[in-house]
Amino acid sequence: MEHATYQTRRGEIEHYFDRTAVQAWERLTSDAPVGRIRATVRAGRDRMRAQLLSWLPADLHGMRILDAGCGTGALAIEAARRGADVVAIDLSATLVELAVRRVAQHLDTFDNAGHIDFRSGDMLDAALGSFDHVVAMDSLIHYDAADALRVLKGWAERTRGSMLFTFAPSNPMLANELQIEATVDN
Repeated sequence: MEHATYQTRRGEIEHYFDRTAVQAWERLTSDAPVGRIRATVRAGRDRMRAQLLSWLPADLHGMRILDAGCGTGALAIEAARRGADVVAIDLSATLVELAVRRVAQHLDTFDNAGHIDFRSGDMLDAALGSFDHVVAMDSLIHYDAADALRVLKGWAERTRGSMLFTFAPSNPMLANELQIEATVDN
């Protein structure tokens, strides 16, 4: 899929997560203390991830999952624990490196588990292959509606089972609160 707005937006997202927000995401997705607003965001993300995972089969052995926009790898880790072979991809090489480090910390919990192949790149790359399920937690919110639909169509052509995604639209009040807290946290 080559689309000008998609490609432009990809570059902006990569820059944001690799350079601007990586420390905030590292902290948000850890057990480190955070402020009240980020604690709410963390809890919400945990609930969303749990909901997405609940829609997948409990036993994922023999299944191939795409974790599109894997970030720091929390969903990929849980899917692999349930036996899936996960391709976890994100635009941010920095977040992927963090995810690889976190998996190394959890290797003792991977008895009889699947495997995670972490990659940095485009979640639409046809070379990633076909999947039983695609999961995208807030990966589509960064694109306009036309590009989001193109992404879903691209995945649908290579997905045998379900495509699960969250789409939490941004709003000015939330963006302002997060910006204020980011300033206070730093």
